[in-house]
Amino acid sequence: MNIRVDAYVAQASQWSEVIEQLRTVMLDCGLTEEFKWGKPCYSFEGSNVVVIQGFKAYCALLFMKGYLLSDPENVLVKTGENTKIGRQIRFATAQDVIDLEPVLKAYVREAIDAEQSGRKVEIDKTPAVPEEFKEKLDEIPALEKAFSALTPGRQRAYLIYFSAPRQSKTRETRIEKCIQRILNGKGLND
Repeated sequence: MNIRVDAYVAQASQWSEVIEQLRTVMLDCGLTEEFKWGKPCYSFEGSNVVVIQGFKAYCALLFMKGYLLSDPENVLVKTGENTKIGRQIRFATAQDVIDLEPVLKAYVREAIDAEQSGRKVEIDKTPAVPEEFKEKLDEIPALEKAFSALTPGRQRAYLIYFSAPRQSKTRETRIEKCIQRILNGKGLND
C-alpha cells in the first residue's frame, strides 16, 4: 500500500468507500499501488494497468488499454467521444464494486495478459491540421515550436477542437484564443 494513496483516500470525502473497495480488489489482483497524475494507479511489472478516478457523478476504474479488452459483461465505457484506448467502469456505491468484483478481477487479468503479450493498440493518426492553423504556425515560429513540444495527446486535442467548426471564422477565433495557452506549453484542458 502506498502512503500517498492513503492520503488521497482520506481527503476523498465523496468516494472514499468506493475507492477503498476498488483499492482492495486491485491489490488482491497482485498489482503494485502507485500514485500518478494525482490518482491511485495500479501497475504490473512497471506497466500501468488501471487508475482510480473520482468525478462528481461517479467513481471510475480506468483501464489504460481498455480498448484491448473483450468486455463480455458490456461494462466498459469510452471516456469521451474522441477517446481511442482507455475505457472505464463506473461506480456509484461501494456495493457496486462488491457486486462486480469477479468481473473486475477477470478484466484485470485480461489487461495484464494484454500487457505481457505486448499487444498494441493501433490508433488513428493525428487529425489534419486546419489551413487556418497552418497559416498561424507559419506566421509565428514560436507557436510552431511550442505546438511541436506538446505531447501527441495535447496536439490531437487542439487539432480536433480547431477542426470542429464548419466556418473558417469560427476556426480562426478558436485558434486565436488558444495561441497563448500553446505558447505556455498548456494543453487545451490543462
